[in-house]
Amino acid sequence: MNAPLVVEEYGDRIVLRLNRPEVRNAIDLATVEALHDACSGLEQKPRVAIIIGSGGTFAAGADIVQLRERRRADALAGINSGIFDRIHKLPMPVIALIDGYALGGGAELAYACDFRIGTPSTKIGNPEPGLGILAAAGASWRLRELVGEPLAKEVLLAGKVLSADEAHQVRLLNDVVEPDQLEIAGHQLADKIAAQAPLAVRLTKSVFHSPREAHPLIDDVAQAVLFETQDKYDRMTSFLDRRRDKTQEKR
Repeated sequence: MNAPLVVEEYGDRIVLRLNRPEVRNAIDLATVEALHDACSGLEQKPRVAIIIGSGGTFAAGADIVQLRERRRADALAGINSGIFDRIHKLPMPVIALIDGYALGGGAELAYACDFRIGTPSTKIGNPEPGLGILAAAGASWRLRELVGEPLAKEVLLAGKVLSADEAHQVRLLNDVVEPDQLEIAGHQLADKIAAQAPLAVRLTKSVFHSPREAHPLIDDVAQAVLFETQDKYDRMTSFLDRRRDKTQEKR
């Protein structure tokens, strides 16, 4: 039996490949547990994470076979909402690479990520009410934050499925590329993030997602930490040296 999640580790990033192509990468309990294991590693050793599906689909939703049998206690346990919240709170940015369907739980996984890149075949939506349930793993509030209330209500209440163009127009997708360029685009974005000061990226993400009442104190505290780092001193020195060299070249 194939592992539900294939983990590919690189020096400054990790690729998490959903690996149930026979069911369009439907998210089952084994996938959730594997994602928790991956998050544990990323919390201990912060790196950029790239999440992608196998077989031309990101994730067509939660596993309906398992979902049909879940009861009140399972809902209150927050099986999917818990892992998506954990992904959202990872120290470094998370990039979702979305080819084909990202529906239901698959869409909610994508909403939990910091960036989303799609292909022309990308379809994003939350058909949960059509199955007698609601999108309870983040869509009911994350999607509104991402695209605004009117469009979020069309998706959540009227079953609208967003095409790649529609999702890109509202910036739910940061970019749309051809399928054979999807992983390349993901790594190019990861390269841009990796070129920044790692601790500055971590603290910026944390400050960005902090509640409004935490500002400006949390901004000042984070900046105080960064002001004391060698990385800050070295990068600013390098910047000043390059500027000085350019000035001398013009003389």
